[in-house]
Amino acid sequence: MRNSIRQELEAYIEDCKIDFNGEISQFNMFNEDYYLIGYYQCSEWLKTHDLDVFEAIEIVNTYYVDNFGDIDRKQTENSEALVNTLVYIYGEKLCNELEIPSDL
Repeated sequence: MRNSIRQELEAYIEDCKIDFNGEISQFNMFNEDYYLIGYYQCSEWLKTHDLDVFEAIEIVNTYYVDNFGDIDRKQTENSEALVNTLVYIYGEKLCNELEIPSDL
């Protein structure tokens, strides 16, 4: 995970702690709603974090193969799906590191 992505998502988690009065879970931060909406915004997010589209696709595909045994093409069919899936994956990793529950 790029350091810039880690910093952004750690700040997002801290903001969520405030918004949810400390009652946060990985699910309500990274799965209840999209992190970013719009193809252009998601393409720009990848550029901001110097993340090549093909590298991002590889990360998502590897995650799906490792966890589910197969690739889910829906998760990489456009920049919006790709970025939101990538943020979910990285959010899961950060929540595990910070010992934030997966669900309340």
